Amino acid sequence: MTPADPVAPLRPRIQHTLDGFLEQQRTLLSSIGDELLPLVDAADHLLKGGKRLRPAFCYWGWRAAGGSGDDTAVLVTGSALELFQAAALVHDDVIDGSDTRRGQPSAHRRFAAHHSRHGWDGDATGYGTATAILLGDLLLGWSDELFAQAPLGHQARTQARRVFERMRTEVGAGQYLDILAQTDTSTPPVEQAERSRRVIMHKSARYSVQHPLVLGGRIAAASEALIAAYARYGSALGEAFQLRDDILGVFGDPAETGKPAGDDLREGKRTLLVAYAGEQADTGQTKTIATLLGTPDLDDDGVADLRQVLVDTGAVRRVEDRITRLISEAERALDHTEVDDDGRAALATLIRLATTRSR
Repeated sequence: MTPADPVAPLRPRIQHTLDGFLEQQRTLLSSIGDELLPLVDAADHLLKGGKRLRPAFCYWGWRAAGGSGDDTAVLVTGSALELFQAAALVHDDVIDGSDTRRGQPSAHRRFAAHHSRHGWDGDATGYGTATAILLGDLLLGWSDELFAQAPLGHQARTQARRVFERMRTEVGAGQYLDILAQTDTSTPPVEQAERSRRVIMHKSARYSVQHPLVLGGRIAAASEALIAAYARYGSALGEAFQLRDDILGVFGDPAETGKPAGDDLREGKRTLLVAYAGEQADTGQTKTIATLLGTPDLDDDGVADLRQVLVDTGAVRRVEDRITRLISEAERALDHTEVDDDGRAALATLIRLATTRSR
């Protein structure tokens, strides 16, 4: 595997691991009853494809720390991260009421349609929501089950499990902070930016880059100095990754992102973009934000009006500037990290892949 392409060679291997694990679950659930198989089908659908950046950070965190030889443990751990990510996506879509995920119906919409096709009794929407929550719970449990199957020594397993457990707790905490931010809008604009960053770090940034990278380092028995450097790199790059995602959530092409344009605005996401806009907005712009942000049926004109406020207040420019600074922080952390040349080149490439993507 060459550092020039640090992700692509991993994708089929991660997919193979996930397919094998899901087949185990299919066998188990079918022994209980075939009516459970749509749960596995939905999981399989959700886990096909994807960028696989989290397994890549885990793998290269291992390789760059001197990992060599049999890489089964790090591949299994990376695959467990994909199951965890899938659980987070299913629950996030339920919380946000999102209709699509990667250009396809989100899990709760998929199950609601399943209910309607069969003409079952009761409310299709309620059935879809309840079933998606259960699917997310299954995926969360399966992530831990697959992680437990990684062939790790006692010390590596102990160290890695601490990271995995903290990751799970932080994401739950960050998800709640996100819900709170959309509900409690009384926070002064000057404080909203810091609250938005807290949401970013705990809901997505750390588990997107920092925790996978540190997991790989722990599996390779990396030094504490290297783990600290990974944390600095991962914290900066994880935030930049999420800020890019926030911009795509407002300005991205639906053909690329797989979600309708402006969905984050309809959902009332209190992102750093919105916080920065609130700090600089004049009376009219403040009214536009208050009136339109979080309107579920916001039309294209409303999305365009909010986008214009984000541009005119300088919010987009400020977020882009912050992404640039964070990239520099990640690069500096990498420059001062004792890793081999292949690992350094791969982690440098991953900075670009994480921050210049279109979806």
